[in-house]
Parts: sequence; structure tokens; C-alpha cells
Amino acid sequence: METATYDIHHDLIEKCKAGNSYAEYELYRLYSRAMFNTAFRICGSREEAEDALQESFLSAFRNIDSYRKESTFGAWLKRIVINKSLSAIRKKQHETIMIEEVTEEPEAEHASFDDLSLSVNRIKEAILKLPLGFRTVLSLYLMEGYDHKEISDILNISESTSKTQYKRAKDKLKNILEKEVNYG
Repeated sequence: METATYDIHHDLIEKCKAGNSYAEYELYRLYSRAMFNTAFRICGSREEAEDALQESFLSAFRNIDSYRKESTFGAWLKRIVINKSLSAIRKKQHETIMIEEVTEEPEAEHASFDDLSLSVNRIKEAILKLPLGFRTVLSLYLMEGYDHKEISDILNISESTSKTQYKRAKDKLKNILEKEVNYG
């Protein structure tokens, strides 16, 4: 037995299903900023994120009848945005994201970021310098709130690979930020 969730934008969603363009605009207005941020964190460039966002909304409105209320509309839309963002990256690079299978490494103790004076913008810029696989896993885990099981399903990798990529992403991010502090 499937559990349906009630969505606060139920009326707008129903109007969209009936083809109401004003309702589509309202949903776009309500969700576009958050969904752009999701796309940007994955794509790494404003232009690619904007394209992925537009493709996501077009796809969502084209397929709105497939929204079954098993999750909130925002969660359903976010999944579309993530998939479109990953597709944009694949298309740009003319190859699929290849994250090598690795064995899980034990968590090592590292110095805390507390002693570094960092601005949010510097951290965002440093995240954009991460290799694609690292940035993708880090963004999905830290910013989008997915767990490693969900990330493994989204990216078609093992859960241990997701955990290892996340750990390596944090280490690489720390190195990037430390270099900026030491040489900046």
C-alpha cells in the first residue's frame, strides 16, 4: 500500500495537470530559485545550471501526470533537476561520469576548519574547483541532504564508493582552502 503525501501546492499541481499556464508559472516562481541552486552546485556553471533548470521544468510540466504524491512536489522536482544536471554534465563532457570503484577507507582524524577564517563565497568557489565526481557526491550529501544509499542509487555507484568519494572530496576541499590561506 503506497502512502500519499499531501502537498501544500496541491491546487496548483492539479491546475498544471489541466494545462493551466498561470499555475505552471506560479510553481516555477515558487521553486526556481531553490532548484537553480541545486543545479548550480552540480553543474558548476551558471549557464549549464540555467539550461538544466529550464529542461527540468519543461520535463516536470510535460510529465506532471506521473507525479503520484509519494513525496512532496519539491522532492519530485529536485530529483528531476539532479538528473537533468547530471545529464548536462555528461553531454558537455561527451562521456558518462566515471567514479572509480574503491574500497572504503577508515575515517582519519583531520584538523578542524575552525581555525581557518573562511567566507561562504570562498568555500563555494573551492567546491567548484573539486573534480566532478567529488563535487557531485559532496553536493548531493551536504547540500541536498541525500544519504549515501540514495546517492549510490542516483549515480549508479556502490554505497562504499559514495562514502569514499565524499571523504576524498572533504580532504581535497580542505587542501584547496588551506592553500588559499597559506598562499592567498
